[in-house]
Amino acid sequence: MRQLRVAFERSARRRSNCAVALSMTSVAIPEKLFFKIGEVCELAGVQAHVLRYWETEFPMLAPQKNRAGQRTYRRRDVEMALRIKELLYDEQYTIAGAKKKLANELRTGGPVRDTASSARKPVVRSLKPPPSLAARFSAAAPQPAPDGTVSAGSGDLTSESKAELRRIASELKEILKLLDETDTELKKARTQRD
Repeated sequence: MRQLRVAFERSARRRSNCAVALSMTSVAIPEKLFFKIGEVCELAGVQAHVLRYWETEFPMLAPQKNRAGQRTYRRRDVEMALRIKELLYDEQYTIAGAKKKLANELRTGGPVRDTASSARKPVVRSLKPPPSLAARFSAAAPQPAPDGTVSAGSGDLTSESKAELRRIASELKEILKLLDETDTELKKARTQRD
């Protein structure tokens, strides 16, 4: 398991150098009959030991070996490796979950649409702290005095601090807007792919 995590981190570092991470379906597979393990590694963006591990876990990924004992992958094997990577890394399936999903896809003849995920409500992001942190913030907030005024003390903010907090809140709202836009783009790409 540690080997997979290390391989994923290395792969993520390589992908982070790109401005936009491309999905596995956008990988151009050359028109060849056979591929060596190194070529498949480059196409999938994983190391050879990860592919060999996948061969032990996924019976549908079974490249043949030539006379010299080297693995020779066919186009369908390359496509299967890309699909496995997509399920494990992009869609965050466990190995057992990915096995079931692939077996189901092979039975039905193609990628299965997840109707439950397509019917989900859109993600709504909020700047409110989660309940686990809300109690901490409310306990630290200054309590009003009986006459309705807030006691002066360390809880008071200067105008500079308030301005800085407004600026930070505005930046956070921009980040949330970008995340929402990215979610929308991903959903469009997934519906076009399916």
